[in-house]
Amino acid sequence: MPIETNGENRNAKPNPKRFGGTLLSFLTFLILFNLFLLPALRPGPKRVPYSQFIQQVRAGKVRQALIETNEIRYLLRADPPKTGTSPPNQISSTTDPEDLYVTAPIPSDMDLVQLLEEKNVEFGAPPPDQWAWLGTLLGWLGPPLVFIALWAWILNRSGGMGSAALTVGKSKARIYSEGVTGVTFQDVAGVDEAKAELEEIITFLKHPDKYTRLGAVIPKGVLLVGPPGTGKTLLAKAIAGEAGVPFFSISGAEFIELFVGVGAARVRDLFMQAKQQAPCIVFIDELDALGKTRRSSNSLGGNDEQEQTLNQLLTEMDGFEGNTGVILVAATNRPEVLDPALLRPGRFDRRVVVDHPDKSGRLAILQVHAAKVQLSSEVDLGAIAAQTPGFAGADLANLINEAALLAARQDQETVSMANLNEAIERVIAGLERKSRILNPSEKKIVAYHEVGHAIIGSLMPGASRVQKISIVPRGAGALGYTLQLPEEDRFLMSAPEIRGRLTTLLGGRSAEEVVFGQVSTGASDDIQKVTDLAERMVTLYGMDSKLRPIAFEKTQQQYLEGLQNTRRVISPTVAAQIDQEVNAIIESAHHIAQQILCTNRDLLETMAQSLLHQEILEGKQLQDYLAQSKSPEDLAPWLQTGQLQQPPPAEHPQDPGPDL
Repeated sequence: MPIETNGENRNAKPNPKRFGGTLLSFLTFLILFNLFLLPALRPGPKRVPYSQFIQQVRAGKVRQALIETNEIRYLLRADPPKTGTSPPNQISSTTDPEDLYVTAPIPSDMDLVQLLEEKNVEFGAPPPDQWAWLGTLLGWLGPPLVFIALWAWILNRSGGMGSAALTVGKSKARIYSEGVTGVTFQDVAGVDEAKAELEEIITFLKHPDKYTRLGAVIPKGVLLVGPPGTGKTLLAKAIAGEAGVPFFSISGAEFIELFVGVGAARVRDLFMQAKQQAPCIVFIDELDALGKTRRSSNSLGGNDEQEQTLNQLLTEMDGFEGNTGVILVAATNRPEVLDPALLRPGRFDRRVVVDHPDKSGRLAILQVHAAKVQLSSEVDLGAIAAQTPGFAGADLANLINEAALLAARQDQETVSMANLNEAIERVIAGLERKSRILNPSEKKIVAYHEVGHAIIGSLMPGASRVQKISIVPRGAGALGYTLQLPEEDRFLMSAPEIRGRLTTLLGGRSAEEVVFGQVSTGASDDIQKVTDLAERMVTLYGMDSKLRPIAFEKTQQQYLEGLQNTRRVISPTVAAQIDQEVNAIIESAHHIAQQILCTNRDLLETMAQSLLHQEILEGKQLQDYLAQSKSPEDLAPWLQTGQLQQPPPAEHPQDPGPDL
């Protein structure tokens, strides 16, 4: 791989190409100077009008004349030649220009020859120039050559765009030799199943006889799928470090260009290079940029360049001509958009899922990244792994780095457990913004809001333990937060747990209603999450008592968050019924949240006042407060059935609470 260095290398040897370019430029300057500048500086012959020439001939002053097509050169009798020049009766290239006269002839003057004979003037025409064809040739070729040279110089000055234009169909893959990435499988943790699959590929490349003696055929393609940040590209780097064969790396987006056919040419060039260096591995990152499902030719969304590139890739992977010894490894987080022909056996034979790590996987990842920093003896990486479910490998690496930055900012010698806990909060909730100062009324609303979340969250089944309550603003818009960190990995949620989650999310808004008799904009994010979760209960999970078990939405993605699902075609009556059921679920959760806070009204007041005084509640003090919370009588039946024993009144009675 090329090594980039900053600064000047004083021991570097002279560059022969640079020296040759300088010499060529100097010689070109000398030639141009002799051809154009030097003749322009020399004195030329005297130019006279044609009428003056005729007068001199008639006066007998002209000794010799040389008649050409465009000019007449002549010598006078009264001017003797200078020493070392041609004799008087001869005009040549050595004649002194000061003795020579030049005039332009008139083609219609037919009496000139007779006049010259009468005055006894020697005249004639110059001999034909045997090199005249060279001047004509240079006249035709000179301007194009000058233009090409100027164009090449401009492109060279612009950064090599000319060479790039000539190699537009060449592959842009980076080629790595054995071990150059500096990453091995020892640096990859938390994805043991994926490592085992890829280690088998490497073993086949190193010891093919172990498999071929049984008639086994190595898979032609391995597709790594999973959420962003889980280590797909890191696994590819580890393959490059472990395989011991040439490794080609390229992104799917590097194939597609503006001009149709360029991507297909690059695919052909890539596999041609790979076959020449077989056995080898080709890695394509972000395969979805290249391998999206092909559309109909009549579709407005068709892309000829993308489809031609994909067709060429399909042919190279499993076409009429084999590609023995070339293994294709690709990575994507959108496998649902890939073309089915790309995923069939014979092309991508194996699909390796690289998902979020479990607790043991997170611990292994933390140990890999923590080995690069100085940790305090009190640090318990197992506890950190338990508090970070859902974190990907990239998130855990960022967590360790944030903790190290916090420790360095505080001039500590080692990274402490407090630094790691603060890093978790920074990753989850954002950076603490002490410069954002709330006025007393806003601070009071935020305190009751967060305590409402905490009290209800401590009573809900399957809810994560409440670790901390804070009214210190964080991130872009969080004026306070309630930190709930699960202590175990969860892969399923029951209907009672989802109802408890809805109630917890509505706890802040309900606390504002119970205490102040009015609501603020602070619950906008909670309401958004509640609406989305309740809608998924009805349309996706089939948990509604009237519409279940029908899915009214189709999931568009599996590993990316934030993409909206597609609603199936339904009648207006069913859409209205869905809206009614979603509204009923949210309203019942809202009513239960208010009942819980009314039951724990004194505890709500005590915790809010303590939070206003301290700004943060955590540890044993927080757990002692939450241990005093009580459940209302209708909480357990509602969690199981979703039906309220006593429907909420049309207008909820509000406790005016303390004055703002």
